[in-house]
Amino acid sequence: MLFSSIIFLYYFLPVVLAAYFIVPKKHMKARNIILLIASLIFYSWGEPVYVFLMIYSAFFNYFMALEIYKEKRKGGSGKRNMLFTLIVNLFILCFFKYFGFLMDTINGILGTNLHYTALALPIGISFYTFQALSYILDVYHDRTKPQMSLLKFTMYLSLFPQLIAGPIVKYRDVADQLEDRTITLEKFGDGVVRFIFGLGKKVLLANNLGALHAAILALPDSQVSIVTYWIGMIAYTLQIYFDFSGYSDMAIGLGKMFGFEFMENFNYPYISKTITEFWRRWHISLSTWFREYLYIPLGGNRVTVPRHLLNLMIVWSLTGLWHGASWNFVVWGLYYGVLLILEKYVYGAYLEKVPEWAQHVYAMLIVMIGWVFFSSTNLTVALHYIGVLFGAGAFPLANMQTLYLLRTNFILLALSAVISTPEPLAQFKLLCKNMKIPGIIIIFVILILSTAYLIYSSYNPFLYFRF
Repeated sequence: MLFSSIIFLYYFLPVVLAAYFIVPKKHMKARNIILLIASLIFYSWGEPVYVFLMIYSAFFNYFMALEIYKEKRKGGSGKRNMLFTLIVNLFILCFFKYFGFLMDTINGILGTNLHYTALALPIGISFYTFQALSYILDVYHDRTKPQMSLLKFTMYLSLFPQLIAGPIVKYRDVADQLEDRTITLEKFGDGVVRFIFGLGKKVLLANNLGALHAAILALPDSQVSIVTYWIGMIAYTLQIYFDFSGYSDMAIGLGKMFGFEFMENFNYPYISKTITEFWRRWHISLSTWFREYLYIPLGGNRVTVPRHLLNLMIVWSLTGLWHGASWNFVVWGLYYGVLLILEKYVYGAYLEKVPEWAQHVYAMLIVMIGWVFFSSTNLTVALHYIGVLFGAGAFPLANMQTLYLLRTNFILLALSAVISTPEPLAQFKLLCKNMKIPGIIIIFVILILSTAYLIYSSYNPFLYFRF
């Protein structure tokens, strides 16, 4: 089930909210049960079989955390149980996500023809597995106490607002909220506004940008031009931001409506002037997870330079692999690893001396090229696309198709570029502060337009579902 769907917006969510708030606040256990049931229904809507896999993950990690905690209280280290739990979690993730990739790689290298049955990827498995891993590691390192209630832990791992696309919520950040949550009318209203803003970003901007990108990819070679491919790259760059940040906004907004506070996942990454800054602003919960649970345990930057370089390449190759079981994702991760190394050790100091506009152009060009690897089905397709961008092949600079695409999509591209900066939201908040009615009207219009789009359009993908 998608947040950006009529079924969710006008059937599922109103019913869950009504059931949740009918129960008095003092009966928090009953509210938690309602959220757990709603989360399981939400997840099983599209994947009724894989809901049992998620339930197994909740039970397994709940009981193993208790075992680790009990062993440590008795004077043991708990390390063996911790390692066993991590291995089981990673085995399940790798089996469902990377088994086909491994078999294809073996067949490609050895020239064999080993047959296998392709398994559907359980939606959100990367997200809830990483949450489970962080919980186990935090219990092991005494950063949090284990949750004694199976109900509350299962609800944490399966909570539908952030289940399938994050943000990746660490248990210790919401442990108190599982016990008790304060919901005020103002907080609920903030959640509604945040949700509708995210819905608008996803439905009105990302979906239309995605349709443009898909149309350009579908063009025959006779209609392709260099500028057309640049338009496609820019469209995808904006699409993936509004698609994923819009979904994160909806998740954070839903969390507020039920009394939870989730961490911010995006902070206007396209205003960055370096790649280092970009990754402080993009998918913050994932970057934070890798830094805290992999990069720092490997030694971070408190090691020799060669070891630091190795640490960065390990982290970024795994970051790429986390996003998808394909070599183009691995290359995408290594691409950023190399660039971050170059910024730190080679030209970072010189970059700071050039004008800010040039820094911004540099960062955006690097990011957009990176998205070509990310969006392509394989490395061959990605390299061909990049080649055309920079004049490889007999493609013209522009043609009539280019002019048509610019004429029909210029407003969409320009508006999306502007909205990807902080100023529009700042102006909206100022408007709401000074005059409440115009702000309410804007939110209502976004909701109506988004609803109309969902009713009359069949194009409603979500890019991060495959992760």
